[in-house]
Amino acid sequence: MQILLIGLGAGIVSALLFVALASGSVLSVTLFYLAPLPIMLAGLGWSHVAALTATLTAAAGLGIGAGIWFIFAFLAGVGVPAYVLSYLSMLARPSSGGTGGDFEWYPVGRVVLAAAILATIAMALTIPIFGPDIDTYHAGLKEIFSRVLRLQLAIPEGQPLKLPNGGNPERTLEVLALIMPPLAAALSMVTHLANLYLAGRIARASGRLARPWPDLSGIAFPFSTPLLLLGVLVLSFLHSIVGLTAGVFTTCLLVAYAFLGLAVLHAVTRPVALRGLILSAVWGLLILLGWPIVLLALIGLADGLLNLRGRLGPPKQPNRN
Repeated sequence: MQILLIGLGAGIVSALLFVALASGSVLSVTLFYLAPLPIMLAGLGWSHVAALTATLTAAAGLGIGAGIWFIFAFLAGVGVPAYVLSYLSMLARPSSGGTGGDFEWYPVGRVVLAAAILATIAMALTIPIFGPDIDTYHAGLKEIFSRVLRLQLAIPEGQPLKLPNGGNPERTLEVLALIMPPLAAALSMVTHLANLYLAGRIARASGRLARPWPDLSGIAFPFSTPLLLLGVLVLSFLHSIVGLTAGVFTTCLLVAYAFLGLAVLHAVTRPVALRGLILSAVWGLLILLGWPIVLLALIGLADGLLNLRGRLGPPKQPNRN
């Protein structure tokens, strides 16, 4: 009963955070991005049953209060990813080489990859809304961005769309239609992982986290992950829905490798006296500029190929489960 009540309360809070975006304020955007947090907290602090109850409660409440479309939007964008990631984080099996009380927990690196897959699936589910082929999909996105720009620039329908900087409106809409799907998926992935980390910290501080806190600087991906990245990168050049989905997955995998790059930096700087200053500078540049994520992804790729943590860091090797 306690688990069900926790799930019910978490679902109500998650639904309220999800619909907060309708207010249009700056604070509502922050609240919207926190929508997965109650579900993940229920999953990490109590059980996956509480997380599932929260997911279904929020979806049902949104369907009743806002319409059936919100059920699918919530489940694809928030509910299912939050439930799956919290479930995987608490997944364990008895350790084969330890005592009866030892467990092998699901590797954190695979949780990161699961977040990339879930973000890609969520984006792919939006494709039928705009059309059955890639050209129709891009045309639908361009129409939406055109309406948004007209609203922001106060340009009535029927008048030519003109940008304040004198740029080509058609070219701008084409660029937005190309880059927004992978960027939206990457943002969804980062948001869910940030909420998962925050939920874990809250559960740990409250004494509700049943698993030991993982060594995040030791995360690693399966050896086949670079081949997967290469495969979807090749497919992303196809002018089709498959190519679009592969491009989104490629972006999410690169974001995953950026997380791996951060893990590498945290590991190799442990013996350095100015470690705090270095890491603070890296995080600051990443938050303020954004583009250093490319360098971090390259570091993550290099670690997978050259074992940078084994060569430059402490003797302990990352666990490649």
